[in-house]
This record gives sequence, C-alpha cells and structure tokens, in this order.
Amino acid sequence: MKPIRVLFLCAGNSARSVIGAALLKQMGGGALDVHSAGINPKGINPYTLRVLVEVGIDASTERSKHVSEYEGQQFDYVITVCDDAAEHCPLFPGDVQRIHWSLRDPAAADGTDEEKFEAFRSTLRELRERITGFIAVSK
Repeated sequence: MKPIRVLFLCAGNSARSVIGAALLKQMGGGALDVHSAGINPKGINPYTLRVLVEVGIDASTERSKHVSEYEGQQFDYVITVCDDAAEHCPLFPGDVQRIHWSLRDPAAADGTDEEKFEAFRSTLRELRERITGFIAVSK
C-alpha cells in the first residue's frame, strides 16, 4: 500500500509548516510521506529547531523549500497553516484534499527570548492537537 502524501504549506517555510511536517512524521509513523514548503521560503527559524528538539525531533538537516519544488507532484492532502499560503496555494494534480489551519506566526512574536520561544511552544501544541485529529480521520 502506498503511503499517504501530505504537504504542509505556509508563507516562509520557517516555522509552522516545518513543525507540522515534523510532528506528523513523528506521530503518523511509516504510512505517511510528509513534506513542507513555503510560498516565499525564508530559512528555518532557530526557534523551530529548538522547539522540535524539546519533543525529541532532530530537524537539523531540514531546509526551507519553495513550493515550486513540488510542482506537478501528487498529494493526498495539502495543509495550509497560514492565510497567505491558503490564498496563494498552487493547484496540485489528482484528487488532493486541501485543509486550512489558520495559525498565528510564532516568528512574529515580540518579547524576551523565553517569550518568543513560548510562542513556538504554543504553535507546536496547537499543531499537535490538530494533527491528532487529522490522523484519526485520515486513516
């Protein structure tokens, strides 16, 4: 049986989409082929890597990718995690299901180092909750 293909898409592919993809890979097991990309990739935010390490995920080899790298590929699900990505999401071939989760950008948080990091933790918690529901209905 071929794995379910999922693409997480956000504006910069620096935080939300990277965290979402990493969590789904961890939580979904081998039945999923998970990717992330951005409309205008900005590089992975250092807080993204830190928050993933906290939950046992090493994403140090990940890189920020432009959605055009996936042009023409088929996905079962495309999950947009910001409004900008939802508005500019390209069309993918096949019977793709689009899901939109409007999440606040943790990279836009102001404050101390700890306050900024807490914004990433909050995003991770919200994504984990949404992914738990996604896994339950996508199997």
